[in-house]
Amino acid sequence: MTPLFDQRSDWPSFERAAPSIVAALRMLGKAVDDSGLDKQLTELLKLRASQLNGCAFCLQLHLNLARKLGLAQAKIDLVATWREAGIFSARERAALAWTEALTLMAQQHITDAQYAEVQTAFTESEIAFLTSAVGAINAWNRIAGALQFSPPIPMDQVNDSAKS
Repeated sequence: MTPLFDQRSDWPSFERAAPSIVAALRMLGKAVDDSGLDKQLTELLKLRASQLNGCAFCLQLHLNLARKLGLAQAKIDLVATWREAGIFSARERAALAWTEALTLMAQQHITDAQYAEVQTAFTESEIAFLTSAVGAINAWNRIAGALQFSPPIPMDQVNDSAKS
């Protein structure tokens, strides 16, 4: 597929150039996956962080994964406006709020109230894994976003005007 924008690098080149980084981040992802956290929930977090960070590659990758996991289309469509949507569970809202706080922490310190909110829905162990999941996607966003990897858009989802 021809990139829709100028990329600085691509996924295969990065994977060849930094295999130990890829392996380390994959191990972190596997630890989160093995933690018992709901995979649909962690995909929601990855979608929201990728939106906030403006990472097209990670956003598309996790849209693809969320669909494969059977995440409700309405949640995929409305994750950017989760506070107003009224369709997210208390755990999802707490996790999304935590995701936003961590992703934007350079702009505003994480408060005790924000931590208390996530504590109402998750155990200490779950918070550790949620925090790690958000840290991992933020690392991936900074790599893929900075190097402008082309998003993995399924060909059946590209309309005719975008192909030209």
